[in-house]
Amino acid sequence: MLLVLWDIDGTLVDTAGHGRHAFEEAFEAVTGRPFGAAIEMAGRTDHQIALEMLDGGDGDVPRLLEQLVTALEARKELMRTDGRAYPGVPEALAALAQREGVAQSLLTGNVEANAALKLAAFGLERLVDFELGAYGSDPHEARSDLVAIARERARRKLGEPVEPVLVGDTPLDVRAARESGARAVAVATGFSPVEELRAAEPDELLADLTDTERAVAALTRR
Repeated sequence: MLLVLWDIDGTLVDTAGHGRHAFEEAFEAVTGRPFGAAIEMAGRTDHQIALEMLDGGDGDVPRLLEQLVTALEARKELMRTDGRAYPGVPEALAALAQREGVAQSLLTGNVEANAALKLAAFGLERLVDFELGAYGSDPHEARSDLVAIARERARRKLGEPVEPVLVGDTPLDVRAARESGARAVAVATGFSPVEELRAAEPDELLADLTDTERAVAALTRR
């Protein structure tokens, strides 16, 4: 069984900056002060981002992530209005959902509640099986750890081993695939230019997902 694991931000949807704003609001709710630093969020998990924002203050990470869910929920309608699913995404997800021998879920740095929220904002939630995926709210040190979690969840639910394929928009997604023995499909719709993605040497590189037939072929090639 092939298991296609989608990244969310920059790969499936553009949340128009509301994810970052939610993080800043969560930080202020926990610490009582605005967040003034600039940090890189692309390709990183919410837990890793929270740790850096708090400068290693582990004790406040659970509170910050709890507030993050609250803050993003409050921005759901703004996210729906200002953001979008990337062109071709609904069609690619729908085509894979109908394909024999393929299951699809998420491998994302978002905590699970926010992963569901972001997909639901654009009507994509019915096309993936959330129970097969792995999230920034799962125990992990590196993004590649999440692949093992998704692989085991899928094996238990589907009753057979799976071959994971990671789909993402940054070199960190490609690296996570390499470190976990999964295939890597990079999509140049998000945070990394195509030259950076090519240098990371994914198994497949797509400019976008607008050509459904080509995208499905790249995702399911063994």
